[in-house]
Formats: sequence, structure tokens, C-alpha cells
Amino acid sequence: MIETIAAFARWSQLTANLILFGSCVFFAIIGSQKTIFETPWVMRLEKGFPWLAGAVLLGLIGILATTTSEATANLANFWSPAAWLKIVQQTQIGHIWVARALLACVLLGVILLFRRIHRERWHYFLWAGVASLPLIAGALMSHSSADEMSFQAVAPYALHILFAGVWFGALPAFLFILYSNHSEPGKPSNLTIANYLKKFSAIALPAMVLLVVTGLIVTDRLVETFYHTLVSSPYGWLLNAKLSILAIILVIAFQARNKWLPMLLEGNTQQNNEGVIHLKKWVGIEFILALLLVLIATILANTLPAKHTMIENWPYPFRFSISATWDEPNVQEMVWSGVVLFLVALGTVWLGAKNNWNKMKRILVPGLLGISSMAIALPPLAIEAYPETYLKPTVPFDAISISNGFRLFSEHCANCHGPQGKGTGTIVDPEVRDPTDLLTEEHTAKYTVGNVFHQLSQGIPGTKMPGFAASLSEDDRWDLINFLHALSRGFDARLLGSMIVPESPVIASPVFNYSASDGSDGNLKDFRLQKNVVLVLFSWPQSKERFFQLAASYDRIKALNTEILAVPIHALNEQELQQIVSIAPFPVVTEGWSEIKDSYWLYRRVRTVPDLSRKGMFPGHMEFVTDRFGYLRARWVAQFEGFGWQNISALTLQLTQLNQEGEIMPPPGDHAH
Repeated sequence: MIETIAAFARWSQLTANLILFGSCVFFAIIGSQKTIFETPWVMRLEKGFPWLAGAVLLGLIGILATTTSEATANLANFWSPAAWLKIVQQTQIGHIWVARALLACVLLGVILLFRRIHRERWHYFLWAGVASLPLIAGALMSHSSADEMSFQAVAPYALHILFAGVWFGALPAFLFILYSNHSEPGKPSNLTIANYLKKFSAIALPAMVLLVVTGLIVTDRLVETFYHTLVSSPYGWLLNAKLSILAIILVIAFQARNKWLPMLLEGNTQQNNEGVIHLKKWVGIEFILALLLVLIATILANTLPAKHTMIENWPYPFRFSISATWDEPNVQEMVWSGVVLFLVALGTVWLGAKNNWNKMKRILVPGLLGISSMAIALPPLAIEAYPETYLKPTVPFDAISISNGFRLFSEHCANCHGPQGKGTGTIVDPEVRDPTDLLTEEHTAKYTVGNVFHQLSQGIPGTKMPGFAASLSEDDRWDLINFLHALSRGFDARLLGSMIVPESPVIASPVFNYSASDGSDGNLKDFRLQKNVVLVLFSWPQSKERFFQLAASYDRIKALNTEILAVPIHALNEQELQQIVSIAPFPVVTEGWSEIKDSYWLYRRVRTVPDLSRKGMFPGHMEFVTDRFGYLRARWVAQFEGFGWQNISALTLQLTQLNQEGEIMPPPGDHAH
């Protein structure tokens, strides 16, 4: 019940505000002659302005009441002004609501102030400007501003609403003109109607184009790269419904502009009247559809955005992926053939209009060509999908998960895939496919993490790969996937060296929790946007000389906005720890070291030592540099790369270079993709 009241409050408030704004814009555009403001149809529409402004304010009160009830999970607070006041005083939503309510009061006051005086054209410009302010303030409550309250995030949504108002808000004015009584003095002639609509059409067309453009920008931000959600989530279905209604409205607007409006300007009286009849009918339908469109838009604005939607059950046995199929035989030829045929289909639309084809032919020919083009272009891009294909990991990609996945892999998978995932297990049966190389082969285009989860859970037909749904928990399976993800990233990390590649962050550093000898604790992410981190994986006492060197240079390194974290690769006894602490002025990790060691060991490889056979070597000393944005930028493996950072100046040069870089990519996400 509360949800229904909330939806009605948001819809009525937005609809009233849009009509006020759009009607005033319309009057400002056509009002070159002052006498128009004294005509009965204008005066009749203006009588509704105070009521519309009141509806804006009343709708905002309804929004506050329902928001309070939902936020406090207490239905009684719907009627409690005291509870409303707490929301207003203590929340950002409440502060924005106050701004919207004040602007709505200003709007009502301005309309009442100027309504009874002789109207000038500039009054409508003023009303339109004041009516736009609650709409702009409402953009601060949008999904666009939820992730980032900035001009770049809010401006496209605010412009989208204003362009919608320019079009939608003017429709009632159109209808008032068209339905003016013939017996009324001052009733506009058909030619006058056409001139009014022509003036507005010059503004309405670019407004509609910009409405679509800003809508695409907003949608892209709320969908990001997860376009599959458009056909598998409530947000997607609502958006599809909105776009379908908008397509019908655009067709009506096209007909009105290019067919029925010219009938008022040219031809005989019969054509004039026919044009008016069509406009009355279809602009009325357009207005009803627009009301429905605004209702869907308000529901959409309060539905979980597509980019945050968890698709737990993909309903189709296939998905489309250009990256996974583009290099397959004949795919490019088929796709481009389909694109060409689709362009031909669009050409037949123009050809049918030019040659006055009958209605059946104008629909049938482009329709058949369009369907044929998709039948040619889309199947080559389709690949197999599972219910879990777009499932997102529920376990973060961190050292604990990777380490647990390492243990599970060794226990359940290494017998076939080999200890390093190279697919080295022996399969005697020639009918059974060899184990997959999980280390060096690229699988990202064809295999989403959801696909891998499905295969881990259900097994792979035609192979010895069993399903683990019965033997491993869901979290354990995600841990295995995180390990495989780190395994693949680790192989890619062989391209790293002791010198960073400028402005090229690619590999995310596995995050971890730790406690240290100096009493400090935290997470690697705590250093983001603040400091670089030099992670030193060491063995004792083999790394003693390096510790003396780092200790002597610690102040110099700290001055470069960098922290050192030392991580043992073997358990330390109390005596060893005391020896290290007496040397090291930087934190030595005492809890969490095992998970960190397991994770960063996967990133040990260098180009000259790929280390792919057997269990793999474990260098006695490795150092990694993570930049302040969370990316692994350089690595020195003492056993493989010689002198390296023993020259402290070589290390400080890399840190200096990192400090000169700005943010190139946003910090990496918390989950594997």
C-alpha cells in the first residue's frame, strides 16, 4: 500500500511540475503577440496553474510521508510530522526535500503574484524558469546522484527531465487549442493553430533529440557494461516498456509534424478539418501515453539500477558476445552482411514514403528485410549460456579467498589440472577431452565467472570434470574461482618488472587484512588514494641484509608517500621476530601473512623465468609496488632478476614516477569478473 501511495505521489508531483514548466515554455515561444494571452483557451489553462503548483507541493508532502514510513519501517510514521522532521533534519534525503519544498513554495508564490496582472511574455519565461528549479532539485534524488553527487553525474539527468518537460508539458496546451469551442470569441483558426504549432515544433524537435541523447547517457551510467540486465531484470523490463511507449509517441509526433500539421497550412477546408480531427485524436493519445510514460519513469527511478542487479537465473540458453565470437570463421562476413541488409531495410522505409506505397507494403517490406538482417547477423554472435552465466561473485576477491581457493584446488583439482593449473594431468581414454590449461589459455571472452561457477557446480560433459555442488559450499566454489582468477592474473604479471610502465595500470593487487608487530592493523585498501605500498615478502635470516638496507632508507621512502609492509613466507618464532623488529622501523606482518604469501606467490613469474613445471619455485625474497589506486605496478624477484632494487635509487625513482601520475583508472572492484 505504501509503495502504491509513494508511486502516486512521485508521479503526480512530477506530472504537475512538467506540465507547468512545458506550458510556460510553450506560451513564451508563441507569445510574440500579446493578444494571445487574453484568449479564452489560454486563460482556461492558466486557471489550472495554481492548482498544478499546489499539486507539486502536495506531492512532495506525500513523498516525505512515504519516505519516512519506509525508512523507519514503521507504517504509523506515515502520519507523524515529528518523524518527518527527524528525516528532514538528520538525512541528506531530508535536506534535498527541504530544498525541493521551498522551491515549490516559491513557484506557487510567483504564479499567484503574477496571475492577476496584465500578462507579458516575460512572465512566462519567469514562470518557466521558476518551474524548472524543483525539477532540477529533484535530479539530486536520482539514481545518477546516488553513486556520485557531482555536476557530471546530475547534469544529464536534470537536462533529461527539462527536455521531457518542454515536450510533455506542452501537450495540454496543444489540446486546449485544438478543443477550443467554435462559438467562443477569439477561437483560433486552423491557420493560427498551425502557426502556433510550427513555432513550437522548431523547438520541440531538437528538444526530443536531446531528450533521447540525455536518456542514453543516463541509461548507460545506470547499466554500465551489464546490458544483459535489460532483458533479465525488473529495471530492464521497465526501461524496455518506457522505450516502447516512447517509440509510439515519436511515430505520432512524426506524423503530426509531417502529415497532419501541413494539412492545416495547405489544401481545402476539408483537408483542414481532417488535419484538426487527426491532431485532436492523436495528440490526445500521445498525452495519455505520455502520462503512462512518466508513471513508468517514476517507478524506474525507484527501482534497483541494472548495474547493481544480481541476475541469479539467466532465462535464455544463449547470450551474444562479439569479443568471444568475432575471430571465429565466417562470423565477420555474416555480421557485416546482416548490417548491410538492415541498412537496405531502412532505405526501403524512405523509398516507401517517397513513392507512396500502400500501408501494408510500407510495413511488410522493411519488416521482412529487418527480420532477415537479424537472422543473418545475430546467430554467429551467440554462444552457450547457463542460468548462472551472469551471476556475480558473493565472495570478495581477496587474499583470504585466494588462499582458501589454493587449498581447495590442491585438494580437488591438481590431480587432473596439475599443481599450477597447466592441464598436465594424464587422460588415458581418447574419447575424453584433456584437462583445460587454466594458467596460460585465455578464457575471459567465452567464460564469465558465472559460467565457471556453473561448470564447477555441475561439471563439464565429455570430460572427467565432476560437479562440486554437493561436496563444496557455494562460498568454497567462489573461493576456487577467485584462486583461478588470481592464477590467470599472476601469469599476466610475468610482464611486470622492476621498472614500471608509465600510466599503464592493469593488474589489481590482491587486497588483504593484516596485523603488524608495531600494533598497526588494517587492509591494503586503507592506503588507497593516500600512499603507495612496497610489499616485501621475505625469508629469515636470508633477507637480513636487505632489511638493513630498507631500514636505512625508510625515511627516504616514506617521504615519497610510500609505506613498507614486510610479510614473512614462513612462520617466525619469537626470537626471529624480535631480531627483525630490532632492525625494521616499518611494520612486520604477524597475522594474515600466510594468506598474503599464498596470494602473491602467484605473481612471482618473470619473462625470463616462466616457472610452469611441477609445483613451481618459491623465491626467498620478492618485493611488489602497489600504487595508491590499488594496482600492482612493479615487482622485483631477487632470485630471478639480480641486483634490481638493491640500488635504493632504482626503487625511489619508480616511486617518484608513480607520485607524478594522476588517477588513470578507478580503483579496482572488490569482486572478480
